[in-house]
Amino acid sequence: MSEKIGNSRVQAVVLAVGVLLMAVKFVAWRITHSNTVLGDALESIVNVAAGGFTLYSLILAAKPRDREHPYGHGKVEFISAVVEGTLVAIAGGIIVYRAIMAMMEGTEVHELGTGTALIAIAGGVNLGMGLYLRRRGTATHSLAMESSGTHLLSDAWSSAALVAGLLLIQFTGLHWLDSLFALLFAAFIIYQGVKVVRRGIGGIMDETDMAVAASLVKILDDNRRPAWVDVHNFRVIKFGSTLHIDSHVTLPYYFTLEQSHDEISRMDRLVNEASGREVEFFIHTDPCVPSSCPVCLLKDCPVRSAPFERRVQWTLETVLRNEKHGQTEELT
Repeated sequence: MSEKIGNSRVQAVVLAVGVLLMAVKFVAWRITHSNTVLGDALESIVNVAAGGFTLYSLILAAKPRDREHPYGHGKVEFISAVVEGTLVAIAGGIIVYRAIMAMMEGTEVHELGTGTALIAIAGGVNLGMGLYLRRRGTATHSLAMESSGTHLLSDAWSSAALVAGLLLIQFTGLHWLDSLFALLFAAFIIYQGVKVVRRGIGGIMDETDMAVAASLVKILDDNRRPAWVDVHNFRVIKFGSTLHIDSHVTLPYYFTLEQSHDEISRMDRLVNEASGREVEFFIHTDPCVPSSCPVCLLKDCPVRSAPFERRVQWTLETVLRNEKHGQTEELT
């Protein structure tokens, strides 16, 4: 919870700095009358709006679960990502419109030196904030913060390209390049916006993050206890930074309820400690059957009906299926 509160405070600082950078970019546009600079300034409005919504989502995601939200409030981070990505794409469309109008009407740019310097300073600040937010978002498993960092990084790289373009215009005197660079810049940020929207929608629809699921399965496989006969019907759902796992686990059928509970609790603690994040298990226990004996690692089983043959490696391919591991499947 402290990490979530810390994320909110960091985002509040980023939002305040974003407002200042937006003002700097609009000053640069007033000085240069460059459509490329205007595009960058317009995207700053998106940065501020998206930053505000991200801050709200992080504050809401940090709230503890309640009766109305038994899984917590983490899903709002995915909504934040969709909103931010949509605003980025809209800003790109506005830049395209301005660039096309400038090509048709013709515009002159001037005072490029001062404007270029201001854009370079703003880009450098965004670069630093973007790298920090991405790193912190990854460390705390916050998609909203990671998306905000990605957005600021794209803004920083586009500012770098913008500075290069303004310098080229200054040295060549070809003012029409301003609109061309604005179109290229717009295409880039529209692409970035669509990517962010795609990730957010995937989270809302409970799309499985295969990389995360594979890492969790590897933790279980590397630390498998003999009584854990098999894991199947394995599903991972994200609620912000919290993971919820639904799974079936096969245990020896003669285990008491207390023994079964202890084994599942060990599995729960293992994944939480080894993964470094908050994980909730919702596990359905299955009793073993005779076909499980060839893959069961329990050496002192008193009811074994067939000799042990081979150890089944738990991978996404073997645990996602809704069937117990047994003699008929491919063994490794």
